[in-house]
Amino acid sequence: MPKMKTKSSAKKRFTVTGSGKIKRKHAFKRHILTKKSTKRKARLTKDGLVHKADMKSVKEQLLM
Repeated sequence: MPKMKTKSSAKKRFTVTGSGKIKRKHAFKRHILTKKSTKRKARLTKDGLVHKADMKSVKEQLLM
């Protein structure tokens, strides 16, 4: 059976931490930023973690 390739889109979007959790960026920080509060934009800047419900899907895409 041929070796599966990692999804390039997932490779660019997620990073795996030392403890095995998967880090991600927050959405809604690309454009139309004038109407969003400074506090909201600051919160969106910080990395988040992939939710437990989505973990299986992301791991399959990253071939973990």
